[in-house]
Parts: sequence; C-alpha cells; structure tokens
Amino acid sequence: MPSSALALSDRDRATLESWTRSSTVSAGQRERAEIVLAVAGGAGVSGTARTLGVSRPTVIKWRDRFARDGVDGLADLPRSGRPKTIDDAQIIAATLEPPPASLGVTHWSSRLLGRHLGIGDATVARAWRAYRVQPWRRGTFKFSTDPELEAEVRDVVGLYLNPPENAIVHERGSGPA
Repeated sequence: MPSSALALSDRDRATLESWTRSSTVSAGQRERAEIVLAVAGGAGVSGTARTLGVSRPTVIKWRDRFARDGVDGLADLPRSGRPKTIDDAQIIAATLEPPPASLGVTHWSSRLLGRHLGIGDATVARAWRAYRVQPWRRGTFKFSTDPELEAEVRDVVGLYLNPPENAIVHERGSGPA
C-alpha cells in the first residue's frame, strides 16, 4: 500500500494529534499516532522509520492496521499466555495476614508468600511494587519479647549515667560520625 493511499479524516487527525500531546496515553499509543500522522503526511515508510527511530516493519504494521481498522486499529490486542490465577487484591490481603508461627518469621518475604499462595515470587513482588506494599517496614513500634531486654537496657543506660573511670562516652550528636 503506497503511503499516499493513507488518508485521514479531520476527526482522525485531531484524535491522533491529541494522542501525541497527551500525558495520559501510553508511549506505544503515542508512537503509533506519530507513525500514522507521518505516513499520512507523505513521509513514506523509510522516512517515518528513520525519523521516529522504529523499524520499517513497525511502520508498515501500524499503517496497515490504521488503513484497515481506523483509530481503533491502533489499540493493543489481547496478549497470549496463561490468564492470571490470582489477582493483586488476594496477594495484598494475604500479605496483611501474619505468616504462620511455624515459619518463624515476623513478616512475609516475596518467596515465602509466593510459595504459600502457589505462585511465583516475582508475581508477589510485582503486586507489592504496584501497591507500594513493604511488609518488612512496619508503621508501628514493636516491643521485644526478649525476657532479658529490660536488664540489658538498664545496663546500657547505667553505663551512660555513670560511666566507668576513663571511659569515653559521646553524647548524642557529638563525636565522630
């Protein structure tokens, strides 16, 4: 199909031009709009490919899809592959539940939760990134369950309040970093 055969209606041109300026359309959709506009403007396949830094087959693909289906032809087609077996909401809900005591951990790791849910740890990590979930960071203070903690804290505080002779004790914020 020669590039001169690609004609745009005013409405299609306005739509495609708005996509090239929009911050809400995907980069792929913006690139497709630029390809169609360039070819319709007479740049040809090779010129469009060179100008936009894409391959000739890419230009031909989007030119032909637009010629066949119009603006709707520039949308992504459904991808092949196995559909999701678990959604992000289930991953986040499971993350908020504490791990079983038998695991001996205080929070989930992506590997542990993935194994627990029967999914890949990369799937768990992707959901955590998408929703900015960081189970290793808790927003609340946790008291230690160590029975010796109180005695250890008293010893350390005692050393600061009454340091041994010739001991070097720096106050907070002073001394070498």
